[in-house]
Amino acid sequence: MTRVGIAGTASYLPSHWMPAAEIAAASGIPESVLVEKFALRGKHIAAADEHVSDLSVRAASALLEEAGVDAKSIDVVMYFGSMWKDFAVWQAAPWIAHRLGASRSYAVEYDNVSCGSPVALRLARDMLVAEPELRSVLLVGACRESYLLDYANERSRFMFTFGDGAVAALLVKDGGSNELLGSYGLTDGSLSLQVKVARGGSVHSNDGYPFLDVADPAAMKEQLDRISLENFVRAAEGALSRSGLGLGDVAYLCPLHVKRSMHDALCEALGIDPARSEVLDDTGHMSGVDSLLGLDRAVRAERVGEGDVVLLLAAGTGYTWAASVVRWGAYR
Repeated sequence: MTRVGIAGTASYLPSHWMPAAEIAAASGIPESVLVEKFALRGKHIAAADEHVSDLSVRAASALLEEAGVDAKSIDVVMYFGSMWKDFAVWQAAPWIAHRLGASRSYAVEYDNVSCGSPVALRLARDMLVAEPELRSVLLVGACRESYLLDYANERSRFMFTFGDGAVAALLVKDGGSNELLGSYGLTDGSLSLQVKVARGGSVHSNDGYPFLDVADPAAMKEQLDRISLENFVRAAEGALSRSGLGLGDVAYLCPLHVKRSMHDALCEALGIDPARSEVLDDTGHMSGVDSLLGLDRAVRAERVGEGDVVLLLAAGTGYTWAASVVRWGAYR
């Protein structure tokens, strides 16, 4: 049976940090509300000339250097980050691979929204299992969506937590000390038109609103309040079941960044001590980056130990809930 391992992870956060006080001044939301309810002490903001490809290259370069891996040995470079990239109709993966020196890599584009990390792990694992000649997949994801925010638009206020950053992970066949196990996902497409940037597509090519917007915030909130927690649990249980595990086996949770009440409700529903869950209150939400960034941070801070089962859990507008399971330090 083919085993897929994670040989390493790394991340990159832009140097400029926007504290909650500045977000409060721009949005009119009190700083105390941002910190206590939004779980946001601040977030990183990319420089004006720092794009998704640049963020991705910084994270991936750090990973390859730390792991001692030659970029020329990588079989696949997969970009899985935000759909808002350097150019409107363009693939980031080939440019990222070229800049890394991954000259023999097949470049794959899986740009997505906030469910990115668990789904990217699933896709990369499936490629390695299905194709005998493939030995390694370098995942790179980035977000620069702080630039898509209009702080005067109250309809999009739940997205005022959006910040910028990147993460990378190296997946290898029959190697790596950390085993990637099962994944699961589910979608409710009735919510697919709620969150979008209208400008740039074929419906509104040049005349749409150029920032992130929510069509009907009240209707979206009402529907998500009914189904979101249940679907998070379904995704988690599905991924764990495919791993031959249950909720009681989870030692650590790496979720996407959510408001504090949802984080606490999620931990309670999953039976996980909130102290054993990553909270990205100094970065905010970074599209599909969050869960893998949380894993990278938790491992480096030694909050995840040898043999721990880690659950990566996320959801993205569309609306899709997804989970992947990793047994960290399973092989030494």
